[in-house]
Amino acid sequence: MQAILLIAAVALGLIMIPFGMPGTLVIFAGALCYHLLVPGGGIGLLTVIAMGIMMAIAEGLEWVLTARFTRRYGGSRRAGWGAVIGGMIGAFLGVPVPVVGSIVGAFVGAFVGAFVFEWSRAGEHRTATRVAWGAFLGRVAAAAIKVAIGLAMAVWIIVALL
Repeated sequence: MQAILLIAAVALGLIMIPFGMPGTLVIFAGALCYHLLVPGGGIGLLTVIAMGIMMAIAEGLEWVLTARFTRRYGGSRRAGWGAVIGGMIGAFLGVPVPVVGSIVGAFVGAFVGAFVFEWSRAGEHRTATRVAWGAFLGRVAAAAIKVAIGLAMAVWIIVALL
């Protein structure tokens, strides 16, 4: 029964990741709780530590990649922060829309945040659009990498349970 609950937590975490929610945190929390509550149940301390490290990397990459792509496309540090903040606000505002709201909201929010922050700094529409496109691509890359890390976490946990 405990293994089924852990697998359910891992599945929930994997579903959450594309929606811009902290699914890797849910996977880590599931592994930690299983380790603490089911002694000798297959999830050892090494697995819990690895899940924590992978979670921290995934969450950090989400912010870093969005800001880095924004700057790579000519944006200022300010535009990078605009992309990160806009992505978080967009994901939050998109939650009421079923299924895809927070995904679309995070991507649109990163685009709009970078655009507004860069346009308010430079005042040039063409540059701000290019920078916003970079923020959008960064958010897409970050989401893809975070899903891959979440899948690696899930496989590790399932193998540890066997």
